[in-house]
Amino acid sequence: MTGRARVRARGLCRSVESRQLVEPQPSGSWNHPTVSDSEASTSTDLPGTERIPQRFKEGASAGDGAGCTLVRRGGKTFNSFLELGIYTREKLAHVKDCKTGSSGAPVKLVTNLFNIGLPREWHLFQYHVTFSPDLASKRLRIALLYSHSKFLKKAKVFDGSMLFLSEQLEEKVTKLSGETQKGIYVTITITLINELPSSSPTCIQFFNVIFKKVFRKLSMYQIGRNFYSPSDPVEIPQHKLSLWPGFAISVSQFENKLMFTANVTHKVLRNETVLELMTDLYNRKEKLYFIEICEKELLGCIVLTRYNNKTYRIDDIDWSVKPTDTFQKRDGTKVTYFDYYKQQYDIHLSDLSQPMLISQLKSKGNDSGEVRIAHLVPELCFLTGLSKKVTSDFRLMKDLTSETRLTPIRRQQRLSRLADNIQRNPEARFELETWGLQFGCQVSLTGRVVPSEKILMQDSICQPMSAADWSRDMRNFKLLGVQPLNNWLIVCSHRNEDVAESLLNCLRRVGGPMGFHIEKPKIIKVQENTAAFVRTIQQHVHPETQLVMSILPSDQKDCYDSIKRFLILDHPVPSQCVLARTLSRQGMMMNLATKIAMQMVCKLGGELWAVEIPLKSLMVVGIDVGKATCGRGYSAVGFVASSNFRITRWFSRCILQNTKNDIADCLKVCMKGALNKWYRINHCFPSRIIVYRDGVGDGQLQTIVDYEVPQLLSSLRDSSSSYSPKMSVIVVRKSCMSRFFTEMNSTVENPPLGTVVDSEATRPEWYDFYLISQATYQGTVTPTYYNVIYDDNGLKPDHMQRLTYKLCHLYYNWPGLIKIPAPCQYAHKLTSLVGQSIHREPSMELADCLFYL
Repeated sequence: MTGRARVRARGLCRSVESRQLVEPQPSGSWNHPTVSDSEASTSTDLPGTERIPQRFKEGASAGDGAGCTLVRRGGKTFNSFLELGIYTREKLAHVKDCKTGSSGAPVKLVTNLFNIGLPREWHLFQYHVTFSPDLASKRLRIALLYSHSKFLKKAKVFDGSMLFLSEQLEEKVTKLSGETQKGIYVTITITLINELPSSSPTCIQFFNVIFKKVFRKLSMYQIGRNFYSPSDPVEIPQHKLSLWPGFAISVSQFENKLMFTANVTHKVLRNETVLELMTDLYNRKEKLYFIEICEKELLGCIVLTRYNNKTYRIDDIDWSVKPTDTFQKRDGTKVTYFDYYKQQYDIHLSDLSQPMLISQLKSKGNDSGEVRIAHLVPELCFLTGLSKKVTSDFRLMKDLTSETRLTPIRRQQRLSRLADNIQRNPEARFELETWGLQFGCQVSLTGRVVPSEKILMQDSICQPMSAADWSRDMRNFKLLGVQPLNNWLIVCSHRNEDVAESLLNCLRRVGGPMGFHIEKPKIIKVQENTAAFVRTIQQHVHPETQLVMSILPSDQKDCYDSIKRFLILDHPVPSQCVLARTLSRQGMMMNLATKIAMQMVCKLGGELWAVEIPLKSLMVVGIDVGKATCGRGYSAVGFVASSNFRITRWFSRCILQNTKNDIADCLKVCMKGALNKWYRINHCFPSRIIVYRDGVGDGQLQTIVDYEVPQLLSSLRDSSSSYSPKMSVIVVRKSCMSRFFTEMNSTVENPPLGTVVDSEATRPEWYDFYLISQATYQGTVTPTYYNVIYDDNGLKPDHMQRLTYKLCHLYYNWPGLIKIPAPCQYAHKLTSLVGQSIHREPSMELADCLFYL
C-alpha cells in the first residue's frame, strides 16, 4: 500500500461543510478552560486550497499551524485536567476517613513538588460576556473589552466569551459600550455566573495556564506538552543529535494544598532535516522506487520546525507542490511559500524543487467537524527521535542514557535551579503575584519502607543477597514445580548446529540443580529462510511434542511471526525462539541458559518460586489493552488471572476487539473463563478477587469506573446464584510525574526498595498510593502509581500496599523485583505478542501456560 493509500485509509479524506478561522489572540489573553493554551497562535495568513491534492481539499497552512480550517480529533490535554471531578474514595467506607498505612520503617523524602501560596479567601470570578450586535471576530471582542478603563489594571483572562477575574466587579450584571473602527456602537453585557474556589477543576486548569506563561517568561519553548530550553543544548555532532533539557509541569490539588510539579525531561532532536534525509535516500537507494522508499521512511515520523518550535506528524508527501507555488493569504492576496517564509521568518529556502510535507493538525476543543492541515517545507523540518542506526550504537546510547537518566543529585540540582529562576525572574514573579500566587519551597514528606520478602522454593527458603535480584541464587535451589521435558525439537540453520549443541549442553547442566530434567531433543537443520523454518516445523511437530525451540539466524520479524502463528494458532505447542548471535557470547552462555531454562519451565506449565500470601482463596487479575498492528482501530485485550492458592499458576486469554479506544468490552467472558478454570483446579470459587488494570490512558479513568468495573461485577453474579466474592479494582500507572529522593549525608539518593507514599503527594478524592518496587542503577527511580477505584474487600491500606509489593516478586521472566504487579506484566507481554505478531486470538489449549514469555 502506498503512503497516499495509507493516508486515505486513516480517514483523513473527509468532506467539510464550512471553514472556521482560528483568530490570533492579543497579549495576555487566555483560552477557555476546555481548550489547550497552545491553541492561541499568532500567525496572520490563511493559505489557500487551490494547490492542495484532491484528497486534502479541506484547507492547508504554510506550516505555522494558524489560520487553518479545523477537524474534530479529540485533542489530548493533561491527565490532571481530564480526571478532575472524579471522586471514587467517597464510596469506599473503610478509607473515607483515613487511607494511610502505618506499617514499615519511616523514611524522610524530598519530592519534585513545590508549594503554591494563595490568600486564604482566594476566589476566581467567572463572567459570561455578550456583545450586541454580535461580533464574529474574537480578536475584536477582546480588544473592545480590554479598552475599558475598568479592566486596565485588573488581572484578567478573556477568551472571547468567558471572562475570569481575580477581583469581583461591583455589580452582578455590568453593562459597557464601545465603538469599532468602522463606527459600529456595541453594547457589552458582563454577567457573573460563578465564584470558584481554588480547588475547583476550572481553577486548577487556570493555574496550569498561568504557569505556562511563567515558563515562557523564563525563555523556554513549549513543544507538545512540555517546555524546553534550546539555548542550553547538549550536542552530539558525530551523530547529528541535539539534546534539549526541559520540564514537564503541572499544578494539582493534593491532599490538603495546591502544589506545583516539575519533572525533568529531555527532547532528542536530530540535526538532520527531512530534505537531507530525502537527498541521502535518493543517492543511495534505487531512484526508480524513490517515492515509495521515501514515503515508507517518513510517514508517521514526528518533525520539529525550529522557526516556531512546534512538532508535527508527517501524514503524507505532496509531490506536486513546490516552494514556488502560491497560496492565498487571509487578506486575499497570494504569495509563494518561498516569499512567505522570507517575509514571516526571514528564512531563505535553498531548494525550490523540493516537495511539500502534509500534516493533519489536531483540533482542540472544536466540534465543527472540519479539517485543518499544514504544508511543511522539508528543508525546515528537523527529525526527532532516534533512527535504527543510532539505537544500535551502544556507545552513543550509553552517552544518551547518562545525559537523560539523571542521578537524583543532578535532578535535584536542576529542580533547585528552576525554583531560583522563577523566584528571581521579575516577569515570572509579577505574573504570579498579579493573580495572588506565591511560588513556595520544595516539599518534604515521610514515606514508609515495607519489609523485604522471602522467596519460597521447592524445599527451601531463599533470602536473596539483593532484594532486587536473586538470579544468582536460582542455580542453587530446586524450582517450585517442574514438568520434565522428554519430547521436543530444536530447529536451526546448518551453520548454527554447533551453537545449538553448545546451548543444549548448558541447558542440561543448569537444569539439573533446578530439578528440570531435559532429554536430548531431535535437532533438525534447515536453510536460512522463513519458509524452510516454518515448513520443517509443520512436518515434524506431532501431538506428543512438548516444545519447539528455533535458533533464528537473524532478527527478521516475519520469521519469528510465522513460527509463532503456526505454533500458537494452527498447532498449539509451546515454543522458544533464540537469536543465534545472542548465543555467540560464550562468556554469557551459562547465564543465558539459566534464563532460557526458566522460560521453558513456565511454557510447560511449571512454577518457579512463590512468596507468602496471607490471604487465602485469593485470585489476582491483570488487564492490559494495547494497539494491534493487524488493522486500524483494532486493539488487543490481555487478561491474565491466577488459578491456584499460591498465585504461581496462571490462566491467560487475549481477545482482539475492533475499537478505537483502549477500553475493554470483553471482560465478562474473560472473567467467567478465569473463574471456571479456578473452580476446575480448586473445586471452589475464589472468595476474594483483586484486579490490576494497566494501560489506562489520560482521561479514561471515569470510563473504567463506568464501563469496565460493571462488566467485572456482572460476571461474578452470573457465575453462581449463591456466589458473592469481594472484589477490588486498582488502576496502575507506570508513568507519573512525581519523584522521590532520600536525603543522606548532605546529598540525595533513590529511596530504598519497598518505599510507599500514601500521604501529602496523593489526591484527596482518591484511594491512591505510590510504590517503589524496582531498583535502578543509573538515574532516578520512577515510582508506580496505584489508584483503587473500586473496593469491597475492605482490606486495610497496609494490606493492600503490602500485597501489591508481594505481587511485584512473581514475574517469572525476571528473577527479581519488577515495576508493576506480575499479572499486569504478563498481560502486557500477552497483548504485545498478539497485537504485534500473531494478530489472532491464541488457542485456548495454551491458556494454562505462560507461552508468551
